[in-house]
Amino acid sequence: MSNPIKKLLSQTAVYGLSSIVGRLLNYLLVPLYTAVFADPADYGVVSELYAWVAFLVVFLTFGMETAFFRFIQDATDRKKVMSNALWVVLIVNVVFYLLLLQFNNDIAEAMLFEGHNEYIVLMGAIVCIDATSALPLAELRAEDKAKRFATIQLLSIGVNICLNVLFMLFLFDKMRPEEGVLFILIANLLSSLVKPVMLFESYSLLRLGIDKDTTKKMLIYAFPLVIAGFAGIINETLDRILLKQLLFDPSDPSSLRYAEAQVGIYSACYKLAMLVTILLQAYRYAAEPFFFNQFKNEDRNIVYVRVMNLFVATVCFVFLLVSLNIDVFKHFIRNEAYWVGLKVVPILLLANVFLGIYYNQSIWYKLSGKTKFGAYIAILGAAITISINWVFIPTYGFMASAWATLIVYAFQMVLSYFLGQKHYPIPYNLRKFALYLIVALGIFALAEYLSIQGTIARLIFHNLLLFFYLAMVFILERNALHFVNRNA
Repeated sequence: MSNPIKKLLSQTAVYGLSSIVGRLLNYLLVPLYTAVFADPADYGVVSELYAWVAFLVVFLTFGMETAFFRFIQDATDRKKVMSNALWVVLIVNVVFYLLLLQFNNDIAEAMLFEGHNEYIVLMGAIVCIDATSALPLAELRAEDKAKRFATIQLLSIGVNICLNVLFMLFLFDKMRPEEGVLFILIANLLSSLVKPVMLFESYSLLRLGIDKDTTKKMLIYAFPLVIAGFAGIINETLDRILLKQLLFDPSDPSSLRYAEAQVGIYSACYKLAMLVTILLQAYRYAAEPFFFNQFKNEDRNIVYVRVMNLFVATVCFVFLLVSLNIDVFKHFIRNEAYWVGLKVVPILLLANVFLGIYYNQSIWYKLSGKTKFGAYIAILGAAITISINWVFIPTYGFMASAWATLIVYAFQMVLSYFLGQKHYPIPYNLRKFALYLIVALGIFALAEYLSIQGTIARLIFHNLLLFFYLAMVFILERNALHFVNRNA
């Protein structure tokens, strides 16, 4: 007999090796970038480009990762499923990149990067390579080849880090910031190429011809996920794009630098909220195939509930860890010109707690095949994101973006819960959810209210509060990891 929760935790740990270590290494690029880009406006350019990268990768994978996981459950020929999904992704990416090459000048002008169409061409190459590598990586996850997955991801990340250090410390001329942007994109492009090279065997699974019936079913299943993913990425990254577009005044050319500086400040401080996001990424790599594997288990709801309890406790702990120790974490941003944005960090951390809970809940519409609800939730969230940012950015700047993120993720979490209970009920322990959230928020509020003078004394007090929270979770959840699923 095996413990499915322990299996999920062990797989999360292995996937986390690539995701968490990799993200932390990339996290260490923040002090590098904020040091070499003395003007936050230059870092703002990089941040905006990577916001577009996030948008495009979601679209260009075309929901085929989740469709692949779903359709191999009942498939007699898994290789056929893989081949069909990979053909879809390859066709979408080839068409996209040909269009981008044709219209890159117009795109650069619309994005306020006039004269820098090379940014657009390089960015497009990066997203196409990453998108076409996603499905072979998903195959490794489906086959529980977590160590190989981690090796490929870590190698790619390592190449990126080394090239960034080489380019930015030894070749970059600080008097030419646009050169630094190019170096960052080139480093990313070369590191992204590591993945298709290492995954070459997976591309050999491509077969001549496409099974129209299988592909049609996969597209019908995946299309709502594409809409949901695209709308979801609006919630995650559109704020950085809108900040620049809405703060720029065409009648005042100098306002472009101000707008880009606001993007740079917000993005640098957003990185401090990434510890929750890093955890989410590692967890999602393991959780999606894990939840599908539990699909035929009659005790699956017990597993889902206990996993959710542990998950909520963990993300709330990370929220407290960063927000109560902001005096330490802020030094990852080497340039104090960026610190004016630190007030967004607790807001964004809490937003990502809600996002994580929503991700955990979203398994209900994937397991039930009702993926259209994922699209509905994401579209509503995107509409709220656009509305709040559009109305309030001109007055409140990046603070409007932070609050919009929190409001939208809370809305999606609540809406997903009620829809899930109607269409695919899972008896989550709401009392325990509320306890963890309320205690975490209460500890944060107490720490803010007391406002202890002296950095050392403040850190000692804050971490005593953190220890109290951790002890509470341990007492309440100590039996969860001893849970044995008798039918696993």
